[in-house]
Amino acid sequence: MKTALYTIIFSFLIACSGFSNKKESSKVTPLEIPQNTKVAYFASGCFWCVEAIFESVAGVEEAVSGYAGGFTKNPTYQTIGTGKTGHAETVAVYYNPEKVSFQTLVDVFFGSHDPTTVNGQHPDYGTQYRSIAFYGDTVEKQIIESTISNLNTEVYDGKIATEVTKMGVFYKAEEYHQDFEKRNPYNGYVRNVSIPRLNRFKKKFPNILKEK
Repeated sequence: MKTALYTIIFSFLIACSGFSNKKESSKVTPLEIPQNTKVAYFASGCFWCVEAIFESVAGVEEAVSGYAGGFTKNPTYQTIGTGKTGHAETVAVYYNPEKVSFQTLVDVFFGSHDPTTVNGQHPDYGTQYRSIAFYGDTVEKQIIESTISNLNTEVYDGKIATEVTKMGVFYKAEEYHQDFEKRNPYNGYVRNVSIPRLNRFKKKFPNILKEK
């Protein structure tokens, strides 16, 4: 009985949802797109992990954690945690199209998480952690769908659960979430989940990483 209790407590402590900040703002304003860059949006579990992964890719200028894909206006970390806002933890990836293509970013997305998992990435589960590839136009939609088709045939035996969704409003997450992994290297979740996930990605995609 005690072992089961300790497992539950440990799982909570290293879960993305186990962190909160009482200074959390009640409103989050939509993010404006900077000039001279393009932006792509992806959701694949805890945004602390996803942000760090994309920021390691050459050609990516910035990655910002936020919320998208839902129907609730001005979501917050607490409200999306209820699973009732429709939003998923999402990362806006600002990139230089002369240095990295949208196709490469899609490859990074599918190559850095398990797209066959419905509503979650271990150890985080719930609709707010579901896998979504957002598109802004028909070209991006075709790239995503073609990639899914190829992966379903060659790797995942038709089991990909990723949603392909037209991008609506992106809400930037609270400031304490931005660069969370970088600023909190000794956090339990970061040490046990985020950093190992980042390292697995780097080992898989060594040729597209930024130079140290």
